Amino acid sequence: MKIAVVALGKIGLPLAVQFAKKGHQVIGCDVNQKTVDLINAGLEPFPGENFLAQYLAEVVVSGHLVATVDTTAAVSESDAVVIVVPLFVNNDGIPDFGWMDDATEKIAAGLKPGTLVSYETTLPVGTTRNRFAPALENGSGLKAGVDFHLVFSPERVLTGRVFADLRKYPKLVGGINDASTAAGIEFYQAVLDFDDRPDLSEKNGVWNLGTSEASEMAKLAETTYRDVNIALANQFAIFAEGANIDIAKVIAASNSQPYSHIHQPGIAVGGHCIPIYPRFYLWNDPEATVVRSAREANAAMPEHAVKLLSDNFGDLTGKTVAALGISYRGGVKESAFSGIFGVVTALKARGANVVVNDPMYTDEEIVGLGFLPYAIGQKVDAVILQADHKEYKSLTKSDFPGVQAIVDGRRTMDRKNFEGVSFRVIGAGA
Repeated sequence: MKIAVVALGKIGLPLAVQFAKKGHQVIGCDVNQKTVDLINAGLEPFPGENFLAQYLAEVVVSGHLVATVDTTAAVSESDAVVIVVPLFVNNDGIPDFGWMDDATEKIAAGLKPGTLVSYETTLPVGTTRNRFAPALENGSGLKAGVDFHLVFSPERVLTGRVFADLRKYPKLVGGINDASTAAGIEFYQAVLDFDDRPDLSEKNGVWNLGTSEASEMAKLAETTYRDVNIALANQFAIFAEGANIDIAKVIAASNSQPYSHIHQPGIAVGGHCIPIYPRFYLWNDPEATVVRSAREANAAMPEHAVKLLSDNFGDLTGKTVAALGISYRGGVKESAFSGIFGVVTALKARGANVVVNDPMYTDEEIVGLGFLPYAIGQKVDAVILQADHKEYKSLTKSDFPGVQAIVDGRRTMDRKNFEGVSFRVIGAGA
């Protein structure tokens, strides 16, 4: 089978490699010529994805994967097209479809009868049928569901472990009609393998969600549920701080019940999923007060972390504060919607001189993000840990000459290593 994968980012490229590993001929499409050149040389264009470097080199050498900037030409040669183009929201919570619409236009120009088109980018409910089906029809002269198949099948993986997650979690598929759904199921059964999961309600594999709307809703439901759960944990954590309670012990006790699972609190949850997808849901359902409140609570955690530091340190005016971690989570080089931006903004609002460290970023990259670089070992007055990189676990007081106060926003550092320093953990008493 010939497959075009549109957008070779941190989800799209591993997907393309996975399809190629199954023996299919894959054309990866991206707007970035440098990315395309690196892939065609068998080199991963970004770090942090387990097995990607090895697998990519193998499928490029074997000829099963090539990359191009010409999406239309790639689609014209393909039996199936998978789209993983990012979709964001603006400051008002309205989805910005610019990149998606542009990619869809290019796909439509190369679309031929019999092709399967699958959107994997998380979308508001109804988008596949009501926005992209007409766009594909208008650009191709073909009829969706008749001349070509159209499905929505959400990506359900985390960067850093995409290949493992593709095997672990059921692949959800829903089409704009029964024929499209059947074609989507047949496709994903041919390109994916699944782990045995006796814990699931049905056999792990490709699951028929019936319609594109149901499949869109399934992805929004699971990510929005997580956002609400995290917000609850964060509110528990703020209360626990004032009551001199360690929320981690409370959560561990609560999670011992088989029907209960509460996430650990933290400064914020970033990336392209949790901060964004609940806002897609709110665009569909603006009366969802619980969802809106949860999003606001989680977005407020960087400010809370800085307030916690200020309450324990005192006036931050003119003080040098190091923020540790640009990435939205440990071990992944990704700054999208990371809590670092809120932390830095809140520190500057209190007059602090803010410096930033992240072991996954060069000083040039840190400057490019608008921050001043900080090297562990340099003098500093206070520290806020934002990302749980493994490199931060073994840090001690001697790594921060002059440090007087630390706020650990991810339960990463060892309090015993900071004797004599005001050390606060989000969700724990003094």
